[in-house]
Amino acid sequence: MNFLAHLYLAGNNKYSIIGNFIADHVKGSSIDLYNPEIRQGIRFHRQVDEFTDAHPVVKETVLNLRPHFHKYAGVVVDMYYDHFLAKDWRKYCDVPIEDFTARIYDVLKSAYDILPARSKYMLPYMMADNWLMNYRNLEGLNQALTGISRRTTFPSGLETAVDYLKDHYDEHQESFDSYFPQLVERFK
Repeated sequence: MNFLAHLYLAGNNKYSIIGNFIADHVKGSSIDLYNPEIRQGIRFHRQVDEFTDAHPVVKETVLNLRPHFHKYAGVVVDMYYDHFLAKDWRKYCDVPIEDFTARIYDVLKSAYDILPARSKYMLPYMMADNWLMNYRNLEGLNQALTGISRRTTFPSGLETAVDYLKDHYDEHQESFDSYFPQLVERFK
């Protein structure tokens, strides 16, 4: 669910951007439906996920959130980290976040016909509510988490994740600040 981080790490190559965006919606041999550059973006996304899931700071953060958000604790961490990336964008990128997100949406719109069904369904909502940029404020983050909560098949608590973040903000900022520079060093 950490779209902003994946798209930031994807670089400027449109195929890498597309692959990183659709990776969670491409299962099994359906990866073979895409050109080699998009497949490389999908694989890159999965490498970032593997690094993230194995990182001790992320593992500890997920473990601490599990009593509150159960199997969705990892989703909450992803969303918190996208919030901190968006909020601190200028620290990581010279391109203003408004310009970055506009370019991402343009690339994804141009590839709409080849996106998997779930990505096609999600993209218009993502663009209309400008998820990538609006993660930077707690209202936008809450809107995104509440939207995910409505789609879960059982109570997830995601609709309370921003309230939890407010109560533990510095702790999660520290977690992000410890982890994210290592991710950037490894993959950017």
